[in-house]
Amino acid sequence: MTTKGEAGRSWPTGLPSGMRLGTSSWSESSWVGSFYPGGTAAGDMLTHYATRFPAVEADVTYYRVPSAQMVRGWVRKTPEDFRLCAKFPRTIVHRGDGPRPDADTLLVPEHTARDTDAFLDAMRLLGPRLGPLVLQFPYFNKQAFSGPGPFLERLDAYLGRLPKDLKYAVEIRNKAWLKPALTDVLRAHGAALVLVDLLYMPHPADVARELDVRTADFVYARLIGDRKKVDELSGKTFDRIVLDQRPRLERWAELLRDLAGDVPETYAFANNHYAGHGPATTEELAALVRGEDPPAFTGAPEQSELPF
Repeated sequence: MTTKGEAGRSWPTGLPSGMRLGTSSWSESSWVGSFYPGGTAAGDMLTHYATRFPAVEADVTYYRVPSAQMVRGWVRKTPEDFRLCAKFPRTIVHRGDGPRPDADTLLVPEHTARDTDAFLDAMRLLGPRLGPLVLQFPYFNKQAFSGPGPFLERLDAYLGRLPKDLKYAVEIRNKAWLKPALTDVLRAHGAALVLVDLLYMPHPADVARELDVRTADFVYARLIGDRKKVDELSGKTFDRIVLDQRPRLERWAELLRDLAGDVPETYAFANNHYAGHGPATTEELAALVRGEDPPAFTGAPEQSELPF
């Protein structure tokens, strides 16, 4: 359910107070015609996106610190009550030249302080539009960190150096590290544990049964899925649902309703690789949160093979 508002806005309605649903990024060319009106230019995508959803997660910031000009462009294209969340740059949370992270330098001040300051200075230009900032870490094998202890010591020190007036969320992709030692560090700094739905991670609903995932005054969720599977089914054209994730989304809806009652803000972002079309997944999740039965999709989406 959406309601037309100011400037043609049709954000999802009927959600718990403070819940903002959206997608990971907004610049997918194959959304033109399926989400964006036909003929929409790349430079106009964010303007249209901001009429459909109240928040977005910027992926571009993972690959480079955004320029002041880029951030001011985002401001011009969005209303003041829109929220733009963003990932910390790879040069801070990964540091490696290839897929393998450089565990010797990530989060280390002498290697990351300059990009940290530049990133935060740029993001502050968003003013009231600025949402939580995400430290997305890769999976760490034992060659990177012998266990969670050395990493958490590094993370604790890094979070302690960050300005206290901004919101931060931390994504961990080592399922064995989802323990109180991690949430204690996050809670000490008021940083959110990112609830992530990823191929090799447990469903966040299962995590929440074993662990108190409330570590901040907001909730942050990312629906990522199985990149390889969805690429195969979609041919890397993300204009429709190709994978039926309804059972997992039903669990998400219940979890988000439960968590939203404890915090003033809840963010959840769907990736194209979750089911094939991020905007459609977001609309489906919104309907399920409201307790509605989402409309059936055309075609015959393949059933997800992810464990529940």
